[in-house]
Amino acid sequence: MSNNEKDRRESSGEAMRSTWTGLGLRSGAGWLASAPAEIRERFLSDIGEGGLLALPFLFEFWAHEHQLPPEGDWRSWVILGGRGAGKTRAGAEWVRAQVEGAKPLDAGRCRRVALLGETYDQVRDVMVMGDSGILACSPPDRRPVWKATERRLIWPNGAEAQAFSAQDPEALRGPQFDAAWADELAKWKRAAEAWDMLQFALRLGDRPRVCVTTTPRNVGVLKRLLGAPSTMVTHAPTEANRANLAQSFLEEVRARYAGTRLGRQELDGVLLADAEGALWTGEMLDRCRATQAPALDRVVVAMDPSVSGGAGADECGIVVAGVQMKGPPQDWLAWVLADRTVQGVGPSGWARAAVAAMDEFGAERLVAEVNQGGQLVEEVLRQVNPLVPFRAVRATRGKAARAEPVAALYEQGRVRHLPELDLLEEQMSQMTAHGFEGSGSPDRVDALVWALHELVIAPAAAWRRPRVRVL
Repeated sequence: MSNNEKDRRESSGEAMRSTWTGLGLRSGAGWLASAPAEIRERFLSDIGEGGLLALPFLFEFWAHEHQLPPEGDWRSWVILGGRGAGKTRAGAEWVRAQVEGAKPLDAGRCRRVALLGETYDQVRDVMVMGDSGILACSPPDRRPVWKATERRLIWPNGAEAQAFSAQDPEALRGPQFDAAWADELAKWKRAAEAWDMLQFALRLGDRPRVCVTTTPRNVGVLKRLLGAPSTMVTHAPTEANRANLAQSFLEEVRARYAGTRLGRQELDGVLLADAEGALWTGEMLDRCRATQAPALDRVVVAMDPSVSGGAGADECGIVVAGVQMKGPPQDWLAWVLADRTVQGVGPSGWARAAVAAMDEFGAERLVAEVNQGGQLVEEVLRQVNPLVPFRAVRATRGKAARAEPVAALYEQGRVRHLPELDLLEEQMSQMTAHGFEGSGSPDRVDALVWALHELVIAPAAAWRRPRVRVL
C-alpha cells in the first residue's frame, strides 16, 4: 500500500468517526443500517476510496455496544458473554486501540502488553492467530509480527505484546506492562495465582488497564473481580452476535440447552450462584477438570434405565468411569470418562448404547439400577450381548442420601472429569442435600453415583472391614 493510500485511509477514518460521533452514536454501523437508503448511498459515496479502505478496520463502526470500552475511570473491563458473543474480537480490538497511533509508526497509548490465556497454545491459536485474533483484525500496514520463539507480537511502531500461560503464574514475575488482555479467566485452573501475579505486573504508565473476556463461571476470582469498585462490566448473550454465527449452530444449542442452568451460563452469559445446599459447587467441579486420563485399574459403565420410550420419557443415564487403585483407598483416584446418556430410544436403544460404551472403553462391568424394570433390565441387556458382565443394584435410600458419599469424594479431591461432561455437571450443580432442584429426574447423576459407588465406595468399605481369622 502506498503512503498516499495510507493517508487517505487515515483521514477518511477520522472523518467517519466525526460523522457518527456528531450524531451522538457510539457505533456507526447501527446508525447506517437503520438510515434511509439515500442517506446510506450518500455516506458511502462521500467517504471516498480512502474511507472504503479504512472502513473494514474501524471496529467502533461495526462493534456491538458490549464490545466497546466503557467510559470513565476504570482499571479492569470485564466482557461477560455467551459462546460466540464476540468477546475475543472485542479483546483483540481493544489491544489494537491501546498500541496503535494515528499513523502506522506513531506511538499509541501503550507500549508493553501482556496476553494471558489458559495455556500458551490458547494465547497463540485464539488471541493472536485466531479468526477473531489480533493478526486477523489488524490492517496490513499496522499488522504486528508474531515471533514464536519469543512468544511476542511486535508492531511496526515498536509496541510489543508478550504471551503468558495462566498455568505458569511465576512467569509473570519480573516483566512489567501498561496493559493486559486476559482471556477466559473463569476457566483457568490456577486463576487466583495468575490474576494476582498479573496485577503486580501492571505497573507501567499513568493508568495501566486490563481487558478480561470470559464466559462466566461461579469461581471466586471472577466474583471478586466483578465486585471490585475499579471494575466495569459489559454483557451479552450468544444471540447478540447472531449475524456472524451459523443459524444451524444457534438452533442446535438452543434446542439442547434452552431453559437449563448451563444454557444461561454458556449462551446467555449469566453468572450463576450455587444452589443453596448444593452437593457439588461450581468451584468443586472446576477443580476436578482434566484433559486426559492415565491407565486405569478398573472401568465400569453405570446405568439408570428408563423403562418407557418416546420423546417425553426420562433420560436413561449412562456414565463411564474408572479408578486408579494405588495404595490404600484414601489414595484411590476416580475418573469420569464419558456421559453416554440417551433419551426416547426405549429399552433396546439404551441397552445398545450401554453395551457400546462398554466396548468403547473396555469396561469390565455394567452396573444398572433395577428399581424400575426389575428383571427386564438384565433380559434386555442380554439380548444385545448374552455375555455382558452385569450387576444389578437397587436403591434403598433417597437420591440425595445416595449422592452425599460421592460428593464427599469430590470435596476430598479424589475425582477427575474429562471434557464434554457439561450436561452431567449441569445436573450435579442442581443436586442439593434437600433433593434435586432441576426439572425432570437427575438420571445422569444417578448413573454417576452408581459408577463411583461400584469403583470406590463399596471396595473401600470392604477394605476397611475387619478380617476374621479362623483357627
